[in-house]
Amino acid sequence: MSEPIIASSSRSAQDGAPTPIHCLYESELAAFLEARPSFVKGFVALEDFKAKAGQVLVLPTPQGSVDRVLLGLGEKGKADAMLFRVLPGKLPGGDYRLSATPDGLDAAQIALAFALGSYRFDRYKPRPKGSGGDDAPRRLVADENLDLDEVHALAHACALARDMVNTPANDMGPLQIETIAREIAERYGATLDVITGDDLLDRNYPAVHAVGRAAVPARAPRMLELTWGDPSHPRVALIGKGVVFDTGGLDIKPSGGMRLMKKDMGGAAHALALGRMVMTAGLPVALSVLVPAVENAISGDAMRPGDVLATRSGLTVEVGNTDAEGRLILADALTRAGELEPVLTIDLATLTGAARVALGPQVIPFYTPDDDLALEIEEGAREACDPVWRMPLWDGYREAVDSDIADLKNDPDSWAQAGSVTAALFLQRFAPTTGSWAHFDIFAWNPKARPGFASGGEVQVIRGLYGMLKSRFPKAQA
Repeated sequence: MSEPIIASSSRSAQDGAPTPIHCLYESELAAFLEARPSFVKGFVALEDFKAKAGQVLVLPTPQGSVDRVLLGLGEKGKADAMLFRVLPGKLPGGDYRLSATPDGLDAAQIALAFALGSYRFDRYKPRPKGSGGDDAPRRLVADENLDLDEVHALAHACALARDMVNTPANDMGPLQIETIAREIAERYGATLDVITGDDLLDRNYPAVHAVGRAAVPARAPRMLELTWGDPSHPRVALIGKGVVFDTGGLDIKPSGGMRLMKKDMGGAAHALALGRMVMTAGLPVALSVLVPAVENAISGDAMRPGDVLATRSGLTVEVGNTDAEGRLILADALTRAGELEPVLTIDLATLTGAARVALGPQVIPFYTPDDDLALEIEEGAREACDPVWRMPLWDGYREAVDSDIADLKNDPDSWAQAGSVTAALFLQRFAPTTGSWAHFDIFAWNPKARPGFASGGEVQVIRGLYGMLKSRFPKAQA
């Protein structure tokens, strides 16, 4: 993505003054207008600007040039920094600055929000050149004391995740995910171990192999393990579900359910992006990013309903439904994470439709048996305006994933109903017993465009998780 934010210290006198943006709560609008000329008052009234949250008004001079911008914050005390995502899509090209940072809002989060709102996915439909003002970038001139390197790093990692999710499966297969992981490893001096195809059986990843074996050889399943950092530091494991396309397998999805399955690798995209954030920041951790990358395809070699699969842990799983494949590949990855004895394991997966029934597309459920970790996650999410909601690992539903002929089954009994909860309970059977574990049932998608949030791939929870990791593993002061 292009750099939408620049530091004021990098500007020269020839750059010209950036256009001021006045941020106003509804209760402040009258006082602001009181000191303005009648021309401005009339224009504000004509455009019905009430300073409601997300309202943007570009005020002209009497000569018709841009004078300043008004941004509505809505009711006092209820605004958050992500509201500033609306700005890039509503401003003409040029440089802008806040006349003041609103009380209670973080300048770095505002700058990041501006960057996130500048994101566009134009790989297959580039914006036409020579279309006047639309070609000019919208840039926020940030305070010179702001750590713009961190803001840019977070923005680029988020853009990477969104690009991966938006890219269709024909251009984002297991090999492409491997290539992206390799590029990240090379950039940050990490190592990448890749196990592909039938080698998964030799290296004891039987569930990953079973889910992905029906794909054509060019899209063979693989297990990616990226390792970075000083091994003497506490180990953190990030796991991302990498199902590049989910047909449902032999329990084939209807066409409507299959339409968005290019995004079923959203967990992999998020894990790699969060890993990149950690590496860019140089946090004092030993990092492992584990990505099982597969296509849940249909062929004569596809797994069948009723099959019993081996897993890396030694537990057996009866396949009740081939469309519940994500938890199978995560089982092997979680077991591998446990072998590394991490102090913290986080898995991210577009796992269940039930999570959306429970909380919709914008609030992400997470599960952990660790109350202290849950509080840290919630605090990081609040500070980053990255909404999450803790859900219960309810003991009463555990028997719903018991099988009569195997240790577990991947399709829970219908009486339990709570599909996201039972999926988490399944994963908990494979989670590391050292350290803490948390599971995030993400959506990775905006089904409806709204100001600052384009429809399509969206990055969720990892901004908050980065803040949590940064607090839990602080860098030594120089």
